[in-house]
Amino acid sequence: MPSTLDRLAEGTLDWLGHNLEFFDPWSASARSATHGPVKAVLELALLCHCQSRFDARDDRLSEGAALIRALWQSLEFQRLIDSQPEYAPRYGLIYAALAPTGIDDRLCRDTIARLVADGHLSSRGQSPYQRLETRFYADKAGAEHDVEPYEELVALSPLVTLVGTAASDGAPLSTEDAYALTHSSFFLSDFGRQKPGPAYALERTDDLARRMLDHCVEHDRWDLVGELVMTRFCLGHDPLDTPSGVAAVECLVRAQASDGAIPARSAALLATTPVSAAESFRKAYHTSIVTALMSLMLTSARP
Repeated sequence: MPSTLDRLAEGTLDWLGHNLEFFDPWSASARSATHGPVKAVLELALLCHCQSRFDARDDRLSEGAALIRALWQSLEFQRLIDSQPEYAPRYGLIYAALAPTGIDDRLCRDTIARLVADGHLSSRGQSPYQRLETRFYADKAGAEHDVEPYEELVALSPLVTLVGTAASDGAPLSTEDAYALTHSSFFLSDFGRQKPGPAYALERTDDLARRMLDHCVEHDRWDLVGELVMTRFCLGHDPLDTPSGVAAVECLVRAQASDGAIPARSAALLATTPVSAAESFRKAYHTSIVTALMSLMLTSARP
């Protein structure tokens, strides 16, 4: 299985490296593309951030990391974030949180100062899940906030609250709830770097994640397959020791295209006719990043 994960990682990282022009918002390729450039760049930055902690000697993302370093010191990129009022506070916080070490971070500090002044890091009016996300990124950014401690948030998080509402047959969770479950596990565990909460509070969560994983494997929902495998890892389990985990990795191997990409979020969203390189990138980049992150996470040493 490790060799299979290595092939998934090599393929997706190779594809990402060959498509960096689509991540650069000012390249000719990205300007003519249909994806949201800020979201794509932030996902690449998250992959680089996590990979640097998995194995600092791994330089397979070096060119991607160099692009992130350049963009994080670019006033034009900060302005691009600010130009999207609906997403600017959330994207700005993530941008500041994922700042590479050793850069001139004045723009990131300016962003945080504005978010604090405008009240965007206050817990008022936020759901428990939103407060969890805010705390996770604010803590990484070293920003002031008033969100309650993780010890209190875990009991309010989707990792606990969704267990009692899940269906017993069909899809255990809606798509929206499945993402809330996976992302909560990432935030509470810092992507597998620490325990996400007391075992007694999460004793039924892994069973829910496993059932949803089985459903997603059955229906070739590839991005959720990758995210749910990571969730089980974040909950303290070794997914590769279970039939569900093995089936999930095999599902992603079957999905991987000859160029290394995972070509869409699911088989149902695959293009049925030839599409442009820009459209192929839009469909593939998220799930390819998820699969790369999953592969690197599972082959790294657990802290």
